[in-house]
This record gives sequence, C-alpha cells and structure tokens, in this order.
Amino acid sequence: MSIITTERQGPIAILRLNRPDLMNALGAPGDGEAIQAACAALNADLAVRCVILTGEGRAFSAGGDVKAMADPNGSFSGTGLKIRNHYRDNIHRAARALYGLDMPVIAAVNGAAIGLGCDVACMADIRIASDKAKFGVTFLKLGLVPGDGGSWLLPRVIGASRAAELFFTGDVIDAQTAADWGLVSRVVPHDTLLDEALALATKIAALPPHSLRLTKTLLRQGQNTSYDTALDMAAFAQVNAHATADYREGVAALIDKRPPDFKGE
Repeated sequence: MSIITTERQGPIAILRLNRPDLMNALGAPGDGEAIQAACAALNADLAVRCVILTGEGRAFSAGGDVKAMADPNGSFSGTGLKIRNHYRDNIHRAARALYGLDMPVIAAVNGAAIGLGCDVACMADIRIASDKAKFGVTFLKLGLVPGDGGSWLLPRVIGASRAAELFFTGDVIDAQTAADWGLVSRVVPHDTLLDEALALATKIAALPPHSLRLTKTLLRQGQNTSYDTALDMAAFAQVNAHATADYREGVAALIDKRPPDFKGE
C-alpha cells in the first residue's frame, strides 16, 4: 500500500498520508519516490487549483518510524554514509516534493503531527487543526537533531524563539496553543475538519489557477530575497498574469458587477 493517496474533487486534490496502523509514520523505503510521483502529477495538472494534505486514521503523522529506528532497519540501518543517503534520497525527496507543490496547500491536521510530521505540516501554506491535534518536534528526546528541514521551516512559521523552545524542550503542544503561537490558522471541531478545509479550498479554487501558482511562488521566494528583487519578480509574474484570459475575465466581471468565471486560460 502506498504511503500517499490522491483523491480529486473537481479542482481540489486531497492528499492523504496512508499508513494509519503506524500513525502515518514516514521514511520507509520507497516513500520518497511515491510522494514525489504524487506531487509531480499534481504539478503537471493545471486543473488542480488547491491541495488539502491530511492523514488517514487518528494521526496526521507521528514522524519517523521509531520501531524501525530501534531495530534498526530500512532507512535507519547501515553505515553513517548509507543513512545519510537514505535521508537525502528518500525522506528529503518526499520533503522537497511536498514543499515544491506549485498550488496552495492546506494541511488539515487531524491528529498528532510530531517530528517529521510537524515538518510536513509546516510545508503547507495554510494549516487548520482539529481540536484533537497536537504538535511537537521531539528529535532531541530520541538523541537526534531536526533532520528534515524543520530547523528552517518552523522558525519561519512561529518565530525563532518559540521554535527554539519546542526544539530544545521536546515539548508537545495542543491545538489551541498552536493557534495562539501562529502554527495553525484556526482550530475546528474534529468532525468538521475536512469540511472546513474543503470550504476554504473551494474559496481558493474559485480564483484563477495561473495567478494562484504565481502568487505562491512570489510568497515563497519573497522569504529569502530583498525587497527590490521581490518587486522585480512581481513585475515579471504580473506580465504573465496580464497575458491570461482569466485576467481579462476578472476585469470584465468587476466592471459588469458580476462574479468572475475563471477557466484557467
């Protein structure tokens, strides 16, 4: 069974981490390839305007498979160089693919998001949490370091001080604390989580897909560049937006005082 499944609801794709018996633990051999393939297919499909990322069962993702670490086997076995390559060619392959999704991504965090699982949630653009969700980056409690890009992601989401507190203590926080800290946008009742995510995704998917993808690119690149460079990138992106039929539709709809009908053209 693949670690990830894809379901389509019109212009919305739902990605589910699919290892519920292991709380959607990640890092087994082949996970990187499977996740990369799923994400590449979505990027290639210009009809996809928004993605919801969630977990099957009671967890979002509990991170790496601790039993495989204890044995050790799979990605956690062999010499130091072999383990490094397992991270780079498998776990990091999955991380790059999820972070590299071109369209807006909503993480619907349905349960525990621990370690790599918390990192995966941070790869999304928007996070909504079930009231049963919890978050932690507990690497140091296992004698490990943040190995999956979380040391880069988490400070950008909640700030350096709070990220350091979570890393250095290994504390696990509940959904409301995550909202107070800005880790998630909102907390919703567990039974309505997917409906809330779909409602938000539907609102996003009503907007022009080319401009959605261009805007995500500007947001991502703007985190690591100067203001002048960001303005230059925006100008080039705007040229592409002006060339679309959706731009002409948006202007016409505003003048006509009617809802726009964006077709991705």
